[in-house]
Amino acid sequence: MLRAKKSLSQNFLIDKNVCIKILNHCKIKNNTVLEIGPGYGFMTDFILKNNPKKLYLVEKDIHLLKFLNEKYKGKENVKIIGEDILKFDLKSFKNLIVVSNLPYNISTKIILYLFNFNKNISEMTFMIQKEVALKLDYSLPNMNKYKFLTKIVSSYTLCFHVSSNVFLPKPKVTSSVVKFNLLKNVEINKAKKFSKQLFKNIRKKISNNIKLRKKTPLLDKRVNELTIEDLLIIYNLF
Repeated sequence: MLRAKKSLSQNFLIDKNVCIKILNHCKIKNNTVLEIGPGYGFMTDFILKNNPKKLYLVEKDIHLLKFLNEKYKGKENVKIIGEDILKFDLKSFKNLIVVSNLPYNISTKIILYLFNFNKNISEMTFMIQKEVALKLDYSLPNMNKYKFLTKIVSSYTLCFHVSSNVFLPKPKVTSSVVKFNLLKNVEINKAKKFSKQLFKNIRKKISNNIKLRKKTPLLDKRVNELTIEDLLIIYNLF
């Protein structure tokens, strides 16, 4: 019997077809893969069928940690790490493939944290709330700091939506599978500083929020009047 902890926002994926569909978007074979919060290893088993070179499982739940250690005992290419992903340093990795059915209550926080390792991560494929997937989608109107950072750090794809029926327990929301192909030549600290300043007061003109190296007519606009192209022009003058 699967036991989900509400405190950890656990909703276990139990549909093999959805698992296969998610992993069709990932470059698993012969690559180093990291799965966040593998739970009872349902998706993990499908990852292993895709023959990763090495698979890291990061799980903070002690009960699940014991279960996973027993389940994958003797699997030489599986390494289980009992840690919170938000405290896990990924700087020693290269070209990492990250995949997860993320805990919904901290999915945005995890994604923003992983952006810090854009030089270490090649791609990330996540199941998240549909609402969050749209919040990150820079092709949609109404700019926000999440869309901006997603655009600066990655090429983002909203792959497909998922019904709540494929989880145990069922979440009260629709889910989406999204993919980030991370860009390695990005100064993430600059992007975060710019984002913090620009979006601190969206009702004020841009000129009140940020100082640029050169003037542009865009400084007379407010953030919610900008397109992603406008934002990139301003960012390149920061």
